[in-house]
Amino acid sequence: MKALTLYELNNLVRGVIAATLDRPYWVEAEVSEAREVRGHCYMELVQKDELSATPVARASAKCWHSVWMRLKPRFEQVTGQTLHAGMKVLLHVTANFHEAYGFSWIVQDIDPTYTMGDMARKRQEIIRQLKEEGVFDLQRQLELPLFAQHIAVISSEQAAGYGDFCNQLDNNDYGFYFSYTLFPAIMQGEQVESSVIHALNDIFDRADDFDAVVLIRGGGATADMSGFDTLALAENVANFPLPIITGIGHERDESILDMISFQRVKTPTAAAAFLIDHLAAADSHLQLLGQRTVTYVNTRMQQEHNRLDHLTHRIPMLFSLVKTRQGAIIDRLSQQILSLMRQQLSQARYHLELIHGHTLPALTQRLSTEKHRLEQYGLRLKAVDPQIILQRGYSLTTLHGKAIRDASTLKEGDTIVTRFAQGSVSSIVKSHQNTSVKPSHIDHESN
Repeated sequence: MKALTLYELNNLVRGVIAATLDRPYWVEAEVSEAREVRGHCYMELVQKDELSATPVARASAKCWHSVWMRLKPRFEQVTGQTLHAGMKVLLHVTANFHEAYGFSWIVQDIDPTYTMGDMARKRQEIIRQLKEEGVFDLQRQLELPLFAQHIAVISSEQAAGYGDFCNQLDNNDYGFYFSYTLFPAIMQGEQVESSVIHALNDIFDRADDFDAVVLIRGGGATADMSGFDTLALAENVANFPLPIITGIGHERDESILDMISFQRVKTPTAAAAFLIDHLAAADSHLQLLGQRTVTYVNTRMQQEHNRLDHLTHRIPMLFSLVKTRQGAIIDRLSQQILSLMRQQLSQARYHLELIHGHTLPALTQRLSTEKHRLEQYGLRLKAVDPQIILQRGYSLTTLHGKAIRDASTLKEGDTIVTRFAQGSVSSIVKSHQNTSVKPSHIDHESN
């Protein structure tokens, strides 16, 4: 038996496929990969098990340049997105087998309404889940500070919309000052979700430095909105502690992020205008409060002025009345004081008389007793008077004015004085042993 070459075999397969799959088919599939090369679109299709999400079928598909240039604009216009991985599509395909490149499906048409339906189902599922988690309305429960001037901005650094936003803030008609800090992020493509979440985490670490977050896209294609319709990004925005203002699409394009944000605006310049108008409203409110305060103070001052005028006219009359009343009170008090003084004086006089009546007899008795005691002391003193003792024949010998009671205290040469009732004698001690005394002179003292 003669063997076939690979080309012959593939050519045989091609003939069989061309003979048996000779018409186009509509096929439902999920895009696992999509890329454009020189105007052609190359897709990898997959079908997943509904329970395990495990691929149960795979195939390649191609849409040639002539067809793709016609299908692409319509698809993106209807769906608002580019063809990307994870998107479910309904393709009109024909079978093609090439001897060198193998089998692939050739895309002849795409039904964008099918994809729209699938996208809508995904969006509704995300919205339902956010509401079940109780976070769908969290952002709208926040309050934007009256003086929201410190802004964190999430945007692409090169985006024209970011420049428009900054210029709008810097050159506002009111001369308000705003400070803004850019946290760069990728705003289109498959990396939108992770990039924006990373920027939000950076802002969260500095949450005390900002009053609000502005997430602006601007300048991108409408077809690049899919990155803002993911559950993870929506949960991060919904739970963020600062008000988030979104300006990521056009008027007719509302992403899930727009639905759950604190405030949705159309464009980056509209986001800047919202902040300026908010601060202007706060300024206007302050001016109104200032005017009300001035008006209130003026009114109150006028009322107080009128009250003072009224009191000024009443003061003389009130003073006269008060003076009369106070004079009567003083007179009454004076009479009461005078009466009390008289009563106190009378009581004091009575007490003095009682004290005098008790004191005089006691004093007389005490004087008599003390007089008798003095007489007794006088008699005692008289009995011990040295002169009387001398008159009895006694004498008193002294040395240096002190009485001598012991002869051994004298020494030779001492001059002693002996006093008698009449006169005195001075003597010099000659010999201590014999106690001989030589009178030196005699003084006669009269009594």
